[in-house]
Amino acid sequence: MFIKPSLLLALIVFGITGLLAQEKNGERFQKDFQYHLQKTTESIKIDGEFTEAIWTKADTMASFWRKFPTDGGRPQRQTSIRITHDDKFIYFGVTAFDSGKAFISSLKRDIGHDGSDGIGIVLDPTNQRTNGFFFVVNAFNAQSEDQLPFADDDSGPSWSWDNKWFSATKQYTDRWTAEIAIPFKSIRYSSEKLLWGLNMVRIDTKANEYSTWTPMPQNFKSMDLGYTGALVWSTPPPAAGSNMVLIPFVTGNVTGDQENGVAAAATGNAGFDAKMALTSSLNLDLTVNPDFSQVEVDQQVTNLSRFNIFFPERRTFFLENADLFSQYGIPPIRPFYSRTIGLDKDGNKIPILFGARVSGNIAKGTRVGLMNIQTGRQGSYAPENYTAASISQRVLKRSTIKGYFLNRENGITEAEKKQNPLDAYGRNAGVEFGYNNLKGTWSGWAAYNHSFKQGISSENAYYNAGLSYNGRNFSAVIDMGNLGTNFYTDMGFVERINNYDADRDTLIRMGFKQVFNNFGYKLFPKKGKVNQHGLQLTNFLVFNPDNSLNERTNELEYQMQFKNTGFLFVTGSVNETNLLYATSFTDAKPIPKGNYKYNQFGFGYRSDFRKAINIMVRINGGGFYNGNYQGISTTINLRKQPHLNVALQLNYNRLQFPEGYGSNELFLIAPRIEYNFNTKLFWTTFLQYNTQRNNFNINSRLQYRYKPMSDFFLVYTDNYYTDPLFRNKNRAIVFKLNYWLNL
Repeated sequence: MFIKPSLLLALIVFGITGLLAQEKNGERFQKDFQYHLQKTTESIKIDGEFTEAIWTKADTMASFWRKFPTDGGRPQRQTSIRITHDDKFIYFGVTAFDSGKAFISSLKRDIGHDGSDGIGIVLDPTNQRTNGFFFVVNAFNAQSEDQLPFADDDSGPSWSWDNKWFSATKQYTDRWTAEIAIPFKSIRYSSEKLLWGLNMVRIDTKANEYSTWTPMPQNFKSMDLGYTGALVWSTPPPAAGSNMVLIPFVTGNVTGDQENGVAAAATGNAGFDAKMALTSSLNLDLTVNPDFSQVEVDQQVTNLSRFNIFFPERRTFFLENADLFSQYGIPPIRPFYSRTIGLDKDGNKIPILFGARVSGNIAKGTRVGLMNIQTGRQGSYAPENYTAASISQRVLKRSTIKGYFLNRENGITEAEKKQNPLDAYGRNAGVEFGYNNLKGTWSGWAAYNHSFKQGISSENAYYNAGLSYNGRNFSAVIDMGNLGTNFYTDMGFVERINNYDADRDTLIRMGFKQVFNNFGYKLFPKKGKVNQHGLQLTNFLVFNPDNSLNERTNELEYQMQFKNTGFLFVTGSVNETNLLYATSFTDAKPIPKGNYKYNQFGFGYRSDFRKAINIMVRINGGGFYNGNYQGISTTINLRKQPHLNVALQLNYNRLQFPEGYGSNELFLIAPRIEYNFNTKLFWTTFLQYNTQRNNFNINSRLQYRYKPMSDFFLVYTDNYYTDPLFRNKNRAIVFKLNYWLNL
């Protein structure tokens, strides 16, 4: 029933030999869609107006294909693209024909490509369909950019990669235009490559429509690298030349910690980040005494599970080329999780002294990543050194074989190592094969991971394998894995390795085996108010090391998407848990270990998000172990285009157990106010009242981008108890000033 290591090799051989024939489709695809690039010698002013002569001479890309809400055919409104280059920039001239005032959701930088009228540029300079770049500008000139990894997760781009490029837009009665200049220094490429992968994405939010230069199936992301056309260079692209960037910063803050009796005091700090192009496709990043005070706070959630929750990384240094390290494993089991760096075992911040990272391509189809981080001493917590190395080799057309090594060394004394040998170091290594056909319909993976701890030599591996199919109507995912009790991930995240025993107030490590599968079927009505609807069946089973059942969930969900951007779903699940240890969700007697079977249901609806006021509501209820559960989550959005966005999130969950086991009411109230004065000045205030965490947080952030990639931040943060109400824990006022300096 479970995968053995010997089976992984068989899956690799199957992936290479059995699916090889499908790789020919992408080569034919780029023969049908080509844009021939002309060089210009005249100076181009980025103002959104096409007054330069080259714009009348360049070839025109005008025949786009509808991609969403249904694929095939032409979009309602046409888009015209022209491209040129000189020795420093590649330029894009965009004309997006429109029926009136453009629709945008925000002027804020890195807002992304969803929810606003805009244009996206997909660039794959190596034309290997494994990694590239995505540049987006909306109709009011708000910029977003990101690197495209080999495999995005369901959330798509994180918009965490930052680099300097230039754009300008203009509004007309029947169209809007954009003029874009991307410096060759901002991207990695080979000057010998005469063919780049290219696609253009038009987002027409008023029509709820996406269109692309090349025809793409509706079930794939718009930036999918498997569907790029060809950008053909008449002469080799110019050498990017040396690219060195220094980003110094200074900070100052006034901080008071009432919870620990620390009086308010003012402090200052300084440091820098640096970027250096080692080759045209390999980059060195350095950070000295980094400061992340400007990073937005996590969006809190109510946790009704027995395990920790995975929060995404938000610190910029760890996000560039992050897929080289973070994409090993599956979402609940990640050998590398950068948020472990700079935190102690209780989640308290530890100062990072310096760090370095080398990442990029070293040969055709070969990507490498090497990172080293050194933390400082914090009280009795010893300094630590973190090393991560990864190499990824492209095979076939869009598949990879990759491997990694991780090492955490603790600076504790020899006596401390003898007393707590597991704290001395933690190391992990693994190898993974990932198959993707060019069309993106078939994917397969197989991986083996091993951990190294002093004195441990058994039950210290994690291996898994899976297969997925993503068709127009039918989709399926199957994954099976086995994780040993002694598989430690000092630099990673494993969701359910630690089990809390409420009777003994202790954590117990226990490995597990799991099986996950999901099957979906979609229908696309040709008439009516519905774009698509369909069913999804999800099964998740967890087994103990002795193969006895630990937990299972069988869920059926019906989804419906409307042409007005509305969304509706209904879900029902059958659950069974063999609880091995007593657990508690209230202050009363813990729920005893035993077998629990219960059913749950859910309903959700989101209204047209283009309206000035829109709402999203979700209702859940049913059994919960030996009790009952009711929950409601509502988000009300108010928007006044283009400056103001207000969101009010209210979550209420009620747990009721039999007499003696208590009950609990959990509230999470989180209003968020965002005012964008223009594309350079932004103000955001985020409040979070969370009774589960007994915390009320205020976070207000002003950001002024006074020059491209150079920012001033002013941040106010305040934390209070919810019980006793509004008793202060700590507060701080922080400013940060950084400057992007090209050397």
